[in-house]
Amino acid sequence: MDPSCLKHRLTDEERQTFDEHGLLQIEDALSPQQVEQLTAAADRLHADHLAAGKPADKAMFYPNFIPEDPAFTDLVDYAPILPKVWGILGWNISLYHAHLIVTPPSGQARTDKTFGWHQDSGRVNRDIDSHPRPRLSIKVAYFLSDTSVEGRGNFWVIPGSHKHDDMDIPDGQGQPAGAVPVLAKPGTAVFFDRRMWHAASPNWSDVTRKVLFYGYGFRWIRTKDDMTVQDLWPTSGPIRQQLLGAGVNANGYYSPTDEDVPLRGWLKEHCPEDAE
Repeated sequence: MDPSCLKHRLTDEERQTFDEHGLLQIEDALSPQQVEQLTAAADRLHADHLAAGKPADKAMFYPNFIPEDPAFTDLVDYAPILPKVWGILGWNISLYHAHLIVTPPSGQARTDKTFGWHQDSGRVNRDIDSHPRPRLSIKVAYFLSDTSVEGRGNFWVIPGSHKHDDMDIPDGQGQPAGAVPVLAKPGTAVFFDRRMWHAASPNWSDVTRKVLFYGYGFRWIRTKDDMTVQDLWPTSGPIRQQLLGAGVNANGYYSPTDEDVPLRGWLKEHCPEDAE
């Protein structure tokens, strides 16, 4: 990994924003050329999805997309973003979840129906008895289409709600107090805490929404998808291998050795303050 990536470390201001709001937006994280390349790869998967007979007006949720194109794989340890990921979670991390979402225009009239508000991680939110619930993981969403206008299938959030275990959700009509759409232009990367109450929304526009989600968590968390990223290990460098779930043995996910976490070894050499 090129030490020049350290210029993208999490700043004090970014840390404060993420800790307070559970959300952090990085504009122009992707270049226009990257957006074009990633969009072409996403469009190919969506075309295959439609060719398999899936409805053209329904959203495509595509997990385990990273092995499908080298452009997707290259974002796993993307230099402008990874330093901010370890700045939030530390060095004992890997990718536990990833999905591509394509949301075509619904063709439906806009309504005020309540969205599907939730916190990520399913049973974790019931099984772990602590308040507030632990962070455990974050997601980085890369926006390929223009969702800088509300109504385009935007991701909605309640900033600061990651500190609350419960939320007063309307029963059928309207959204919770404080709910806002995330407005993001193509190339924007959005970090969000898994505990933040959030929801998808219908696409009432004529613009197809396309977003890539990369979920990073502690290495002892089980993967949420049936991931086949192990096939990428032989062609990946040590740090990418770690992020793709490689390890020496099972115990190394709980009590990691230097061989389990090459990211820490790299940080010891280039950025000791982040290797603690």
